[in-house]
Formats: sequence, structure tokens, C-alpha cells
Amino acid sequence: MAKISRVLLSVTDKTGILQFASALAAMGAELISTGGTARLLRDAGIPVADVSDVTGFPEMLDGRVKTLHPTIAGGILAMRDNPAHMAAIQAHGIAPIDMVVVNLYRFEEVAAKAGAPLAELIENIDIGGPTMLRAAAKNYQDVAVVTAPEDYPTILQELRASGGELSLDTRWRLAKRVFRTTADYDSAISARLEQVEAAGPLPPALAIRAPKLMDLRYGENPHQAAALYGRPGQGIAGATQLHGKELSYNNLVDLDAAWQLVNEFERPAVAIVKHTNPCGCAEQETLVEAYRKALEADPVSAYGGVIGINRPIDEETAREIAKTFIEAIAAPGYSAEALAVLAAKKNLRLMRVAPGADLLVVKSVSGGYLAQTADSAKLDRAAAVVKTQRAPSEAEWSALEFGWKVAKHVKSNAIVYARAGQTVGVGAGQMSRVDSVKLGAMKAVLPVAGTVVASDAFFPFADGVEAAVQNGATAFIQPGGSVRDAEVVAAADRLGVAMVFTGVRHFRH
Repeated sequence: MAKISRVLLSVTDKTGILQFASALAAMGAELISTGGTARLLRDAGIPVADVSDVTGFPEMLDGRVKTLHPTIAGGILAMRDNPAHMAAIQAHGIAPIDMVVVNLYRFEEVAAKAGAPLAELIENIDIGGPTMLRAAAKNYQDVAVVTAPEDYPTILQELRASGGELSLDTRWRLAKRVFRTTADYDSAISARLEQVEAAGPLPPALAIRAPKLMDLRYGENPHQAAALYGRPGQGIAGATQLHGKELSYNNLVDLDAAWQLVNEFERPAVAIVKHTNPCGCAEQETLVEAYRKALEADPVSAYGGVIGINRPIDEETAREIAKTFIEAIAAPGYSAEALAVLAAKKNLRLMRVAPGADLLVVKSVSGGYLAQTADSAKLDRAAAVVKTQRAPSEAEWSALEFGWKVAKHVKSNAIVYARAGQTVGVGAGQMSRVDSVKLGAMKAVLPVAGTVVASDAFFPFADGVEAAVQNGATAFIQPGGSVRDAEVVAAADRLGVAMVFTGVRHFRH
């Protein structure tokens, strides 16, 4: 490729543009620019020509028309090794453009504003920018195209080392980035405009826009390749790792499960997760007590587990955690003292997570995707219906409400034995509900007698209730909805326990 001699610059994000343009000018490149970018360069003393001087037409229609002109398009799209192309632009007095430096109107920033009016959304849809980017990327063999300020330093380094040229490999890499950028941009526009007067929460087309954030060593197993994609700064995918060895695929899945669970609670809460299921969870007045109660429920399973915490971690809690081997922690923050204590464990992954919830939950199946709204349903005690002759005591109600929040985050069939603010036993992922009842009691380290039971779905038969009562359960919370509800409630009355129906199911697959 010939030396970069003529550069078109038109950027919304002005980060680094003065340094980049100044360096290009110092290498002898002629600069042409539009509107605000041209003024910025000129005010900085960088020689620049306005696009309107090149095209012979002023910017029009409140800036909607600036670069949409054959003089610009021809200078970008002309193939240098095609004699007919070169003769055509020469005949029309068009000079080639060797580099296009463009980034787009901040549509996503405007779209993120609550209640942004349609007129404002429309006005922030870039037209000329994507046109120039796509044109330059299409002609990458002759034209370099730059859309990301973070690319400026490496481009300058190569230009200086090569006497003002960019390799074909570099131009190809930059071109591919352009098509990702314009695809993401159009997806963002489509997704946001679909929300205007939307008929429901599920879009007519699912736009999955997620840049790669990191490669992972492997997936669920060493023979599987894996990477993390997502939105920086949001949830587990966008969390900041403060310490520890690299994250694994399974770490991230477990961190997300733990983080989602603890965010169900208002008071200080801790969830210890193993293979996406909580082996211990507690909500207490202090964070350290919540951790102790969560660990107490199943200290054997907690070994090598992942922890979610809904408060910044203090030193006392950190010292308690440090007594056990833990793989990773998700928390909104860490005191300096807590960070120093936990960082003494060189492999312990410490994640700082910013609050944020996804409106849609998406999973892949062979050939496609499943999407659903997030399970944000909360228990309303006033809406729950006591179905038995005996109503729960106040202590039982507190335990039922706590257990119901935990059961929502246990794989179906889910059974949780609980006391107020503490899990006692968790039965997860069994093919029959009565087996989950038995497993939850079997796993319990603490006494089961006097606990309550939360079930994520209805009891299909009375046997699950009977088995739980034999283990010492005194009250139950479940959605109801079985054809045998009357038999199940009758069994509860016969056994002298309380039962509450919520009318809401919490399957988790």
C-alpha cells in the first residue's frame, strides 16, 4: 500500500483525536474534516480542510448532510489497481482518500435515557458515519479505516516504523472491526426502536450484542473452548476482578448464581454456592453472622465453593472467610482491610460487582435461543393463602419467607428446609419431589426438627409432606396447583402442620 497521504476525520468521541491528527499531519498527511472535529483541530493549530471545501457544498439540513457526496465516496471507494476507477475519479477531479477516521453518534447513550422521545432517538441515528466506515472497510486493500480511539497508538507506531504505510493485515483487522461496529450499531437502533410502543417485553427479533470480554482457559471441561461475552460494568460478566488467578467458565456460572441469590435480600446476606445450587444461605443483622450461619448449614459442601455477598465485605467477615478454602467471591465492594486479608490467599478470585439486572434471560438450545423475562416475582404475605386449619406462627412466617427466596434459586425439583434467616438443608435437582425432600434432610448438618419447608412447585402427592414432617418440619410454603391439592392439605391438617399457597411457581432449569 502507498503512503497514507490523505485522511478524513469525523469523530463523535474526541478521545485522543488531537494527538492522533497532529501525528498524522507531522508525517505529511493532508487532513480533511467535518464540523466540530474540524473546529477542534483548527483551534489546536493543526492544519485541516473542511469537507465542504472539498465537495463544494456546505453542510446541509442541520448537519444531516455533510459527507454524502461523490467526491467523498469516490475518494474512498476507488480501487487503486483498477485503471477504470482511477480514470473516473481523475476525470471528475476526485482525490483518493487513504484513511478514514470515524466514530458514530452516541445513539446508545441517548437510548439508555429513561423516556427518551422518539424524535431524539431518530436524530441520533448516524447516516454519513456508517456509510464512510462501510465504504472504507469494503475497500480495505487501499484504504485504512479507524473507528476506535484505542487503536490510535498502535496505528501510529506502525506508520512511523514503515514510513507512513499500514500492512494489509492491519487494514484487514481494522475493516473487520468496522463491520462489527456497524452491526452492533444497527442492532442497538433496531432493539431500541422496537421498544417504542412495544406490544410486550419480548422483542420480535432477538439481538444479542456482546463483545468478547475475555478468553477462558476452557469451558465446563478441559476439552471445551470457552470465552466470556458481555457488557462491561454490568453484572457478573462486567465485574472487576481485584485479585486471584484467572476465572474459569464454572466459576462465572457459580458466581452468577450466588450473586443473584443474595440480591433477593434487604438485610446483610451470604450465599455459598456449589455447582449453581446454594449449600448454605443466611440473612442476619451483621455480615459476619450471615456468613457464619451460611457456612454452618453445610461446611463440607462449602469447601471449594463460591460466595455471593450483598454488602461490602468488612475485615471481620473476611477473616472468617479466610478460614475456609473458597474459589471465588462476588461482592459490591471490599474494605481495604478485608482486601488485604483475602488477598493473602493468592488464588482466591475476588470480584467487585456493580448492581444491575437483565430484563431478559436468554439460554441457547440447539438451533436457537430461548428468552424469557427475569423471575422477579416477590412473595407478598398478604396475597398468600393459608390452606390449613393451623396458620403459621410469626416465627414460621419469617422462616417461610426466607426459605421461599432461597428455593427460587435452587434447581428443580427444589426443597429448602429453613429457619428464619438460615438454610438448614437443600434438596436440589431431583427427578421426584419426595426425593428432594429426603435429600434435603439427609444433607442437613443442623437439626431439621422445627424447620419449615419451601417448595418451588406444588407437591403432586402427600408423600413429600409426610416425609418432611417425619424429619421434623412444622410448616410449608408452596405454589399450589396440583390436582391433588386437597389431599396434600388434608395430610398437612392430619399431621398438625401449617401450609401456605403462594400461587407463584419458581422452577429453575
